[in-house]
Amino acid sequence: MNVTKNQLFKRQITLSEIGKIGQQKLQNASVLVVGCGGLGSSIAVYLAASGIGKIHLVDFDTVDISNLHRQVFYSLEDLGKSKASVLSEFIKKRAAFTEVSFTNKPITKENVFELISEFDIVVDGTDSLPTKYLLNDACVIKNKPLVYGSLYKFDGYVATFNVLQDNGSYSSNLRDAFPEMATDIPNCEEAGTLNSIVGIIATQQVNEVLKLITGIGKPLVNELLIYNSLHNTQFKMKLKSTILKEKIAKLFRIQTYFDIACSTQNSDWQISAKELKTKLGDSNIELIAVLPNLNLPFKVDKTFPIQEFDADRIDIDFNKTYVMVCQRGLNSYKATKILKEKYPTLNVLSLTGGISSYK
Repeated sequence: MNVTKNQLFKRQITLSEIGKIGQQKLQNASVLVVGCGGLGSSIAVYLAASGIGKIHLVDFDTVDISNLHRQVFYSLEDLGKSKASVLSEFIKKRAAFTEVSFTNKPITKENVFELISEFDIVVDGTDSLPTKYLLNDACVIKNKPLVYGSLYKFDGYVATFNVLQDNGSYSSNLRDAFPEMATDIPNCEEAGTLNSIVGIIATQQVNEVLKLITGIGKPLVNELLIYNSLHNTQFKMKLKSTILKEKIAKLFRIQTYFDIACSTQNSDWQISAKELKTKLGDSNIELIAVLPNLNLPFKVDKTFPIQEFDADRIDIDFNKTYVMVCQRGLNSYKATKILKEKYPTLNVLSLTGGISSYK
């Protein structure tokens, strides 16, 4: 079926604030969407549906059954497939005037400048704190606007960072709101999330992108919007641009922005579901869950939530093998690494793929 832009974007063009000129601005724009999970997948689809001319997706992950309650553009048929690839194909089928491409690997300190260089706006759809700071710092250094979004249980956070001001300076960035990267903030896997707040924050981010490109309205510049979905309350925290580009450039040189979820795991520290099944009931095996309230197919000996995980709290028996368990094998590997650093000769293993892969 042949369609025209006027047909596809009729309702949007009808808005006097947008019109054909605004729609052409969207067509001429290019956006990098980092993360294709709950936030990023909705952001990418809505941006394409709005008529953004060029979108590039970045995500290393595959579709998991636990994703589907909030990542609504994936289906049961997509389990195990690349998120970026599946989302790219979905967009191609419904956005005739959007050029969409993807990178199926993590964004890192080594490739971030290359990835952001060709795009007008960068959108943070990740749930990784190290990656959020990496994107922020890289965008500050390269003078790229960054549309930020994050979630914590029933709360959502949105801001538009690093926008060129009339006086030639740039607006506030993530480090003006949170100067130091917190180390004890759980992601949605650890803390849980309601799908409605994910959709709300994603479309808020889309709204920021559309305002930036078309020049209408007032973007969330020099302020952080904090929204609570339980009480439908929100407030805006005013921000001042105090963490300057020179300081961030120095931080960029010394920080690794390392995220365990994006790293290659040591195969020697792994145990497959098949192998674990043969060892269940062995008195020399101690099972430790590192997330609370897991729906487990077997009993564990202890539960130590990863945000409180401390090697000193575990009574170590060097005759035993400790198996760390979580939902998808990321936090269990993190706990394994903590124990191996404390006790290099201790037998510690992480259940590969977590409970999600336990058949």
